[in-house]
Amino acid sequence: MSHERFMAHALALGRRGLGRVWPNPAVGCVIVQDGRIVGRGFTQPGGRPHAETMALAQAGDAARGATVYVTLEPCSHHGHTPPCAQALIDAGVAHVVGAIQDSDPRVNGAGFDMLHSALPIVLMDGSPRPAEIASGSQAHRRGDWCTACGPIMTRFWLGQAQRVRMILC
Repeated sequence: MSHERFMAHALALGRRGLGRVWPNPAVGCVIVQDGRIVGRGFTQPGGRPHAETMALAQAGDAARGATVYVTLEPCSHHGHTPPCAQALIDAGVAHVVGAIQDSDPRVNGAGFDMLHSALPIVLMDGSPRPAEIASGSQAHRRGDWCTACGPIMTRFWLGQAQRVRMILC
């Protein structure tokens, strides 16, 4: 499977949380080792646990050296949970493919910066729109994402499945 197919799987997982994870955005995460999915997760109702935490728990030791596909930049701050970016680093993942940067001022690039300081490569390509819609990140910041994004996401995602901006760390 290609990066796009694994990211499409992560986006599909993230959709499961739409309308149920406020105040957090709906995020999906897939962990891949040697072409096989070893962990997957999505933000749970009420916003916790985060998608990365669920996927890492499922992957266990198989996360070491794996590639992680996540639909929104992993958090980098201590809130109700420790930073997901640090959890990915601590798990020993080799690469992180992120669809879009989190617009939350507490993160806003700091999660990717944290990952990039520990992991080697950054690659960007395509359009962020499907992931923005799937995570609800833009409307979520306005406070109305659960009603605004669900129907829009479905129509847009089905028509634009291969157009995702990815950041590979």
